[in-house]
Parts: sequence; C-alpha cells; structure tokens
Amino acid sequence: MRRWMMLALGTAAQTVACTFLYGLPYTSETLRRDNGLTLGHVGLLIACPTVGLVLTLVAWGALADRFGERGVITSGLAMTTVLLALGGAVNGLVPLGVLLALAGAASASVSAASGRLVVGWFSARERGLAMGIRQTSTPLGMGIAALVVPTLAARSGMKGTVLFFAALCGVVAVLVGALASDPPRTAQSAAQEPAANPYRDSSLWRIHASSALLCVPQFAANAFAMVFLIDVRGWSAVHAGQLLVVSQVLGAASRVVAGRWSDRVGSRVRPMRQLSVCIAVVMGATALGALWPSPVTDLTMIVACGITASTNGLAFTATAELAGRAWSGRAMGVQNTGQNLAASLTPPLLGGLIGSAGYAWGFTLAAVLAGAACFIIPTLESRALSDSRQEVAIGPAELVQAARQKGRDEPSAADPVQGG
Repeated sequence: MRRWMMLALGTAAQTVACTFLYGLPYTSETLRRDNGLTLGHVGLLIACPTVGLVLTLVAWGALADRFGERGVITSGLAMTTVLLALGGAVNGLVPLGVLLALAGAASASVSAASGRLVVGWFSARERGLAMGIRQTSTPLGMGIAALVVPTLAARSGMKGTVLFFAALCGVVAVLVGALASDPPRTAQSAAQEPAANPYRDSSLWRIHASSALLCVPQFAANAFAMVFLIDVRGWSAVHAGQLLVVSQVLGAASRVVAGRWSDRVGSRVRPMRQLSVCIAVVMGATALGALWPSPVTDLTMIVACGITASTNGLAFTATAELAGRAWSGRAMGVQNTGQNLAASLTPPLLGGLIGSAGYAWGFTLAAVLAGAACFIIPTLESRALSDSRQEVAIGPAELVQAARQKGRDEPSAADPVQGG
C-alpha cells in the first residue's frame, strides 16, 4: 500500500505544478482588461514560467539523483509557494514576470523528481501502469485550471489567481514533506546500476528524439482543435470547448491504458512504436477531414486529441529504466526538456503553416512526424523488464530455488526494481 501512497503524492505534486503552469493562459482576458496589454505582451508573460522550467529541469534531476526525491520535491514546491506569494504581492508586470519565471524554475523540481519517485517504488511489472497514472496529472491540472481560474481571475484579478496557485503548491509541499519517502535501495538494485554514462548508448537519445517528434501531433491536435472545430465545422466556442472536455478524459485514459499494456507485454518501446503508427493514421484521417468536412471529422479530432497523449508515460518509463537509478533524474530532466521545447515550438510553427496552407497540410505534417518516430524508437529494453519477464516465465518456486543456490534472496514482485 505504501507505494500507492507515493504514487498519489507524486501525482498530486505534478498536478498542482501543471495547474500553475497551464492555468496562466486562463488569465489572458483579465490581463488585457486590467492592464491594457496586447496579446503579444500577454503571451510573453504567460511564457515566463515555461522558460524557467526548461532551463532548470536537468539541474533538478541531478539533485534528485544525488540527494533523493522527497527533499527535491518538497524544497522545490516550497520555493514555488514563496515565489508565487511574492508575485501576488508585487506591483508591476516586470517584477511579476521575473517571479513567475523563478517559480517555473522551482516547479521544475516536481517534473524531474516525481517520476523518479514513482519509478523507484514500483516493480517493472507495475511501473507502466503507475507512470500512466502519474501522467494523468497534466489533464488533471489543466482541468482544475479550466474550472477555477477563469472565474477567480475575473473576480480577484491576477494577484488572487497567483495566490491560489501558491496555496495549492504550499499544501502539497507540506504533504510530500510529511508523508513521502525515497524508494528503498537494496544490495541487488545497487549492483544493477550502470557503471558508465548511459548516454554513451544511442537508445536514450532515440527515446528523447522520438518522444519529441510525438509531441508535435499531440500539440497540433490540442492547440488547434477548438479553432478547427469553429472554422471548419462551424461549432460555437462554448460547444467546442464542451466537446473537447471529452478529449481530455480520453487523453488521461489513454496514458493509463498504454502503461498497463506495456506491463502486460513486458515492453515499453513496442507499444510506443505501435501507438506512433496509430497516431500517424489518426492524424492523417484528421487531415482528410479538413479537406472533406463531415460529422466524422469531429470524431477523428476528438480521437486525435486523446490518442496523441498515449505515449507520454511510456517514454518517461523507458527513459528511467534505460538510465538506471543513478542517472534517472537527469535523464528524465533531459526528456522533459525535449518535450517542453517541442511543445513550445509546435503551435507557432505549425500555426504559420496552417495559416498559409490550411489545416490539412498542418495535420499531414504531424502525421508524417509521428510515422518517422516509429523508426527512431529503439528496440533495446531495460534489464529491469528482462528480469521481470524471466520471473514470470520461471515462476516463484524456481525463483526461490535459484535464490537458495546463489545464497541470497531474490526481491519479491512488489520490491522496487531499478534496472539499468
């Protein structure tokens, strides 16, 4: 049961960080109304936390590798709380932007360490499901922000909204500090850790590259779904937004299902490869729907928004397992950095293509990149998954006999397996 509490704490930490990071866009109208900002200025202010996040992910991962997950998450969220509280008290948009950037940098601790916490507490046969659940923190955070922030910003302004983010981060910081524990380390797990830099092999780089490519269809679908439904299908903004709530539910469910699938088949990369083909097909169908609109077009867009999120948890789990415990924090920091850069560049670059050539060409490009990712995803599995498959094949009785022959105990299925 303890590992499930660690999963709940890691998911809660990531959820409040996402509520802050993805909730700021919902203050756009308030910023324009109260401060007379242009959309360009609003976009610049909203981007400040993401800039801080991207610049510090790897550093926070290195700290998690060195000092453990609990301290990194707790201190990072505590710093985020203080910086956001100061942001709610300052006057002027420049000081606010600086504090938001620093708060984003502090919140990167959660992205770098919460996944490492989850991976460390679960065995290879449960880890895909656990990371899939942890990855639902993004749609959860976006959902909380969508429900609360617009009304709060209209009533209390930017300061009230920033203080709300601070309160959420503060509560979860206290919970993590009081209840979380770093994953136990056994003599066997320590012996399994890689002696050399795992980046000397190409597998980790290929996971990072393919995952970044798969971010393009994900953010192509999610960033342009509403305007696509309005422009191409004639939906109203209200009804399009209501329809897209379904896509967020599908996105969360697809991460969990994909994670469980990877546990069942004993592979992270094989489901990831097959899903990349499915994503390419669905995005291609969405492109065709842009050329020949019909009610089927609405369905393909919703499916696209859901399935394009399915590979996120698989990529993070594969990254942690290939890197091993000693390097997993830094590796997931690199993974997060690549995904955030792809996510940041996709809307403006693809938006330019859509503006000049139409939705069909933009979605076609996203489909091509998803198909390319299929060929980049490596075939190498981590030792943790190989050991897990061997345990399933030979059974518990043979394991006990083998352990006696070796003069040591084998870990149970519930023990954390930190393979290299």
